[in-house]
Amino acid sequence: MTKTDIWRLSATELTALTKTGEISAEAAVQSSIDRMNAVNPALNAVVEDLSAAALERARELDKARAAGAAPGPLHGVPVTIKINVDQLGHATSNGVTALKDLIAPADAPVVENLQKAGAVVIGRTNTPEFSFRADTDNPLHGRTHNPWGAHISPGGSSGGAGASVMAGIGALGHGNDIGGSLRFPAAANGAVTVKPGLGRVPAWNPSQKAERGMLAQSMSVQGLITRSAADLHLSMPSMIAPDPRDPFHVPLPWRGEDLQGPIKVAFTRNTHGYDLHPEVEAALLTARDALSDAGYIVEEVEPPNVFEAGRNGYRALMGEVYAMMKQDVDAAGSQTVRDIFEVYFQEFPPFTGTELLQMMAKRSHYAREWSLFMEDYPLVLTPFLPQPFFKPDRDTEGAEGVHEVLGCAVYSYAMNFMGLPAACVPSRLAQLDKGPQPINVQIVSRRWREDLAVDAAAAIEARVGPMHKTLWELMEVRG
Repeated sequence: MTKTDIWRLSATELTALTKTGEISAEAAVQSSIDRMNAVNPALNAVVEDLSAAALERARELDKARAAGAAPGPLHGVPVTIKINVDQLGHATSNGVTALKDLIAPADAPVVENLQKAGAVVIGRTNTPEFSFRADTDNPLHGRTHNPWGAHISPGGSSGGAGASVMAGIGALGHGNDIGGSLRFPAAANGAVTVKPGLGRVPAWNPSQKAERGMLAQSMSVQGLITRSAADLHLSMPSMIAPDPRDPFHVPLPWRGEDLQGPIKVAFTRNTHGYDLHPEVEAALLTARDALSDAGYIVEEVEPPNVFEAGRNGYRALMGEVYAMMKQDVDAAGSQTVRDIFEVYFQEFPPFTGTELLQMMAKRSHYAREWSLFMEDYPLVLTPFLPQPFFKPDRDTEGAEGVHEVLGCAVYSYAMNFMGLPAACVPSRLAQLDKGPQPINVQIVSRRWREDLAVDAAAAIEARVGPMHKTLWELMEVRG
């Protein structure tokens, strides 16, 4: 492999070489920077270039290793950080022009944990305003484009992370997820991710002026978008390292105990009244067969009411957003995002007052029902979206647009409301009239068992193959 091709390596492949010195951290980082310079102008996925600092850090890592220091588990791996998380000395703008000068006084736990593991931050990635859209565009940095083509949104809110990773800009892309913001970009770009469960990854922004609402605290999680399930197994143990600034972090190991006998998987293709596209159904059936052939016992059985949990959970979140965030959106948001929020409130009528408190309490009921169900079925295979991923700006097209983008995504935000882990992995490349498009499925796992979901994602990936190689060929043809 030539130095110019190092960017093609997965994090797992790369660390096998950087830790022995066969490839230097500097060469690994330089190759990713070169790739970023080549493809990012057309994507606008990375909106802050940290090349100079990244190369300096890579050289320091090489010197330390040469002097006998033990390399970390992510030694020399180029990563990106989303612009809504604090990185010392950089703006945590959250895609909002009014916050462009909000400079972080210290690193957030996820940034610190990645760097302690030897990762090198090469850039910061785009997000929509307030990180509260399933598409990625904002007045401060502009639109991020999907590397598969203009017919697909890059997803949101971690759209910059998903587009950059799949285009080959770094092996790992940091993102976060309050209602699907890791899984939407993974599905849009054909990447792999796992939304961790509540308390799994320490989180806090040193720049924040006040604590977030209780639902924002309990539904939002930090994670990574990757090109392979193996890279999640490699990187997530570093992400979950404890940090005392998150008092509710749960310090459990990444790998849990082995389960007795073959693992049972509940399989559902119920889309709760939304039309199930034939390509999505084909993706689900492929994932089902891959898991069956890998030794899982897959049974088509209906899990507890996802639609009720998801819709009520998002209405509760909208109630908290209306009370605690709407004023900021109205004051600092663009007309586009203000209009979108007005439609959010129509699609998900906010619970308020006593009703909001009652629904927050009922969260435990939904979580308990799933906990009992998952005693028998530790994994649940579900659709992610009932239709192939939507076009850019679909959520700006009124009630119908928001309904297609978020209204049908109950399998996404239901898992945030209940705090359950959920992996998202591509299981089909659909050849649609508009162009090729990856189709992802979701795998929900027991609480604290993200590793089981990633194992299942790996089994599906082994059958289907990764999407990035096809994408890179397409990008080369397009030039």
